[in-house]
Amino acid sequence: MKLVTSNRGKYAEYKAIMDSVGVEMELLLMSYPEEQLDTIEEVAERSANYLKGVVAGDFFIDDSGLFIESLGGFPGVYSSYVNRTLGNRGVLKLMEGDKNRNAEFRTCIVYYNGELKLFSGKTSGKISDMMRGSNGFGFDPIFIPDQQDKTYAEMTTEGKNSVSHRSKATMAFLEFLKKKTI
Repeated sequence: MKLVTSNRGKYAEYKAIMDSVGVEMELLLMSYPEEQLDTIEEVAERSANYLKGVVAGDFFIDDSGLFIESLGGFPGVYSSYVNRTLGNRGVLKLMEGDKNRNAEFRTCIVYYNGELKLFSGKTSGKISDMMRGSNGFGFDPIFIPDQQDKTYAEMTTEGKNSVSHRSKATMAFLEFLKKKTI
C-alpha cells in the first residue's frame, strides 16, 4: 500500500493505524499540485487524477482541512496554506473574543487502483484559547475534539488516532480493502 504525501506527520499517523491492523505501507514522499477547489473531496480527487499518471500501481492520498464555524468554515480547503502563512497564532488572533469555538476537522482519502474511491472522516470539536501540546503537526495544538479535554497536540499518536478525522476515514478505507480481498 503506497501513501503519497509531502507531510511526514500524516505518514506517522497512517503508519500507526496500518501497523495496528497488519497492513504494510510504503511512503512515497513527494509534492504534487493541490488546486484549491470548493471541497476537500474535489482537491483530493484532482490530485489523485494528476498522480495516477505519475505513480505506478495502487496508491492513496488525502486532503484534510480545519473548518471553523464562526469563520464561515475558514480555513477549510485553504488549511495547508493558512497553516504555512498565519499558523496557529494567526488563527487564534482571528478568533480573539469569539465565544463560538466550534470547529470540525475533515479528511478525504482517495485510493487509486485503476479507478478512484473516496473515503471520508470528520471529528467535531472546539478551538482552544491558546496553543497546547507539542505532538502532531499543523493545527493540532489548537483543536480539542469533542468529549476530550486535550488538544490533538497533547495526545499521543495512538490517542489522536482513536478519535481523529484521519483515522475515521482510514477505517472506512480499510473496510473497503477487506471486502475487496474477500
